[in-house]
Amino acid sequence: MRIEDLFATPDHYLWGFEGDLARFVPMNRAAFRRSLFLDQRIAAPTAQELRVPIDPLLAAFRQWQAPRPRTGYIFHIAHCGSTLLSRALDLSEHVLGLREPWALRQLAVAGAQGAAEDAGWREGLDLVTGLLARRYRPDEPVIVKANVPVNFVLPQLFAQDADAPAILLHLPAEAYVLAVLRTEEHRAWVRFVTDELRPAMEAALGEALPAGDVQRAAALWLAQMIGFADALGRFSSARSLDAARFYTAPAETLSAAFTLFGVSGADAEAIGRAPLFHEHAKNAGRRFSEAERQARQEETRAALANDLNAARDWLEARAERVPSALARPLVGDPVPLLAF
Repeated sequence: MRIEDLFATPDHYLWGFEGDLARFVPMNRAAFRRSLFLDQRIAAPTAQELRVPIDPLLAAFRQWQAPRPRTGYIFHIAHCGSTLLSRALDLSEHVLGLREPWALRQLAVAGAQGAAEDAGWREGLDLVTGLLARRYRPDEPVIVKANVPVNFVLPQLFAQDADAPAILLHLPAEAYVLAVLRTEEHRAWVRFVTDELRPAMEAALGEALPAGDVQRAAALWLAQMIGFADALGRFSSARSLDAARFYTAPAETLSAAFTLFGVSGADAEAIGRAPLFHEHAKNAGRRFSEAERQARQEETRAALANDLNAARDWLEARAERVPSALARPLVGDPVPLLAF
């Protein structure tokens, strides 16, 4: 196989980078739909992979003259229904949904740590997004659900296409703190990801990253809200979406999302009634309803009362930096963000 042949179809999927090698895995449409995440949990049809030196891969990519169709994005702040939204859009069969591509996350982390100004980093981003844009049919939109680190390189991503349709999925402060601190596993994730993103977070916040889990969760939320507000102010096809609106009005939300992403022929009403909405989005087959989600949230609110007070105090001390609401909602009215 020639290197150029890797660009022909989404079936040659650029999974990630390892040193000076790019790792490709074989995929197909069913495998993409089956893969809840395209990281280490990818559901590839075989364990085979192809490792290609990055330099000749980039050289061949520079010569690749195929037009790049527009890609849509779901950006999210974690634990706010993004997997459910992506899988629901994927049910239309008019969409190629790509959930949390590992190569894009790798680049985003490097960018958040300072590499985003490097020409080599920008070339890598062009390679990854160019290959993510491939599709099985010309009229089939690709919708990439990104990872949290990608929120810190939105200007660089939108620089490739300032009119790229995008949903910025989020939660108000209280709901977010409850979501990311409810178990020790979630708290460990907060510590890990804030350490990983420290340079970009400190630049966004204008201060050093705090030490405690609660304050770090609040800081992560605020840094992302600042970035989302900036993106909504600069990029015309970006739309905000409060997670609660999606949970309580899935058909209305899906209809608006299909329109935003240019999907025709999708039955939002039928998809909004699909069994998916009565299962745990990350654990297919496990029953989980909207009522159960709300009950869990109330239990967590009671258990984390002291943490909520500490998060509120940290954010209220920085209230001048907190956007009051995110503009241009996909559906409904803007939702107050600093709400406890």
